[in-house]
Amino acid sequence: MHTPKIYVIGLPRTGTTSFCVAMLDLGFTVAHTAYTQASMEKAQVIADTPIFCDYQELDRTNPDAKFIYLTRDLSLWLPSIQQLLQRMFKNVTRSDGGFNPILKRCFQTTFSPLTLENINSTDFLTSCYQRHFQQAQDYFNDRPSDFLSLDVSEPESYQQLLEFLSLEKPVKTFERINIGGKITAWNKIKHPLKIDANLK
Repeated sequence: MHTPKIYVIGLPRTGTTSFCVAMLDLGFTVAHTAYTQASMEKAQVIADTPIFCDYQELDRTNPDAKFIYLTRDLSLWLPSIQQLLQRMFKNVTRSDGGFNPILKRCFQTTFSPLTLENINSTDFLTSCYQRHFQQAQDYFNDRPSDFLSLDVSEPESYQQLLEFLSLEKPVKTFERINIGGKITAWNKIKHPLKIDANLK
């Protein structure tokens, strides 16, 4: 039986891990990132790379999918994304290996031109965030049943998610994960519905 996809298209450091953990708890198969065809097919919910970069193509190939854009206050997002990009810069930009090529393409596209000078510029990163959000809003402008913008730190956000997905579940709040710039929490989560990003 075909199960509609749920794509999380917010940028990194907007609460994607917290969102993915909540979706596991709601009974969905979830890939926080997906780098193989098998992981893309097996997960019902997919976030982060390559989703934030490729959502328009995924929409064309999955016409019944739902898209959730995670937002975050810029005053909180900017130092967090700066720290992440500074740590990732060498492996994202090197030509002789480094990170997964899909991850590299997505970051180099979304934060173009990806230079140390730009990473250290809050004006540059703000423009990347605003451009990405505006493009998504414009793209889904006339499709409110397919697109939800959500800030997981807001107390009503969990209820908004349940309503968007037409789920009758107890209302909770999103668990705060990856606080303080840490990005490894997803790797430590053990859950039978968690899908490996590199699933063969």
